[in-house]
Amino acid sequence: MGEINYKADIGVFGGSGFYDFLENVEEIDIDTPYGKPSDKIALAEFEGKKIAFLPRHGKKHQYPPHMIPYRANLYAMKMLGVKKIIGPTASGSLKADIKPGDFVVTDQFVDRTWGRKDTYFDGPETKHVSSAHPYCPELRKIAIEAGKSLGISIHEKGTVVVIQGPRFSTVAESRWFSKMGWDVINMTQYPECYLARELGICYANIALITDYDVGLEGHEDILPVTHEEVLKVFKENNEKLKSMLFEIIKRIDLSKDNCCCCEV
Repeated sequence: MGEINYKADIGVFGGSGFYDFLENVEEIDIDTPYGKPSDKIALAEFEGKKIAFLPRHGKKHQYPPHMIPYRANLYAMKMLGVKKIIGPTASGSLKADIKPGDFVVTDQFVDRTWGRKDTYFDGPETKHVSSAHPYCPELRKIAIEAGKSLGISIHEKGTVVVIQGPRFSTVAESRWFSKMGWDVINMTQYPECYLARELGICYANIALITDYDVGLEGHEDILPVTHEEVLKVFKENNEKLKSMLFEIIKRIDLSKDNCCCCEV
């Protein structure tokens, strides 16, 4: 693939809104052994740290969840030397006490996707990487502390069920997910989170709750999710999310590189 002349410390999967107020932003093209990532990667500096931003769906939202080039996206971050990745997502709630506008720092996922390229070990080399605790404990702790310091309504843990998309759940599916005790639902955490683990990169998810999925039993006043409502709530809370992301970046200590996520 040739040598990459650019380096970054921290990666963020998100849109251009996360870096539009930074100076000296440079966009670069990267090609990987797994094809091109979703879009150009924007490089910028913040608090003396080099940050790489990549919109997982592409700038024009041209990649639906099941078509995102996840392997290329994560590998591009690896090629840049990224050690930590923050992966914010718009997500639905499966519980009444997790409300639209709340943030959840997830600690577990349940994969309900299919057909996605979800490993770098296609042979002849094979490794079986543990995903017992898929999210970086150190990065999660930083995210929780950052959110609390900003007065954000934050849930310190939660299980996210990842559905294939782009369709939303049926009522029956959503009831099943809730009865299983799962907390949050979205369409992109798998395999994004797990691929980071295969590459030995620390990864944390911040789920911004935009809706109550198809509604909740016993809460008939709650209407099923719509795409328009997701965008509306996400936009309303985007500044909060932006503040939290940069507070996390401030708090990350790049001199510490002994996390268990690196043990692959």
